[in-house]
Amino acid sequence: MADKSLMSVKPLCAGNQKRRPLSSGGNIIYLKHGDVDMLKRDLMLQNPLRLIGYENEDILPKGGFGAVLARAGVGKTAFLVQIAFNSLLRGRNVLHISLDDPVGKVTAWYEEVLRNIVNRYNVQQRDQLWEATLPHRFIMTFRVEGFSVPILEERLTDLTEQGVFFPQMILIDGLPFDEGVEKPLSELKSLARNHAMPIWFAIQTHRHEKSDPQGMPAPLSRVVDLFEVAVELQPQENQIHVKALKGATKPPEASPLLLDPSTMLIT
Repeated sequence: MADKSLMSVKPLCAGNQKRRPLSSGGNIIYLKHGDVDMLKRDLMLQNPLRLIGYENEDILPKGGFGAVLARAGVGKTAFLVQIAFNSLLRGRNVLHISLDDPVGKVTAWYEEVLRNIVNRYNVQQRDQLWEATLPHRFIMTFRVEGFSVPILEERLTDLTEQGVFFPQMILIDGLPFDEGVEKPLSELKSLARNHAMPIWFAIQTHRHEKSDPQGMPAPLSRVVDLFEVAVELQPQENQIHVKALKGATKPPEASPLLLDPSTMLIT
């Protein structure tokens, strides 16, 4: 990813298209009609990031940066989607920006994560839950050799001025954290503060890169001052450990979390 230019970008497509209903599976609990709101509240209480010291419901302040770090294929996107669902369940608008995958593939991540969530908690109303969160999510993808903040600002202006979508949180998956990342990050920080909304990033780490003396992975260490929260996914044997690197209010070892390799859900 280090060879990607930060100036060349072409918008591919954007949308919040509806998908087919999720397929059934697992045991089922039947709830009365109209209990979807109660179900959403119950699922919000399951937010496991609280267990590693992120006690604030929003985790990130308005205008704040959050990072999810991991090697390729470990589960960064699934983790971001679970963060998104916590906001979607609360009726907050999430703009998911992918610099790698098309809309269909990103939507499939949301379908898969929701399917695993409702199977874990034996929920019948998966389709109602999907329909309830769908209006609050917008997926935007780009053909990229990098990323351009001015083009993002242009797209945001198009969405808001036309009354299409008003994001309250942004996820960015695929931004290369190479030596040229400081400028776009500074521009994104200004955007986040101006719009009073948090931005989460998926950041790829590499096995050969060493962490700094404070234990911060190399891709983040040069820009860590811009971030309020950082979480790393660490594969260990057959488990994926979730480690708080920055922003937690208590030691992460007090309540260890894992990412289930089979479902990619936080446990």
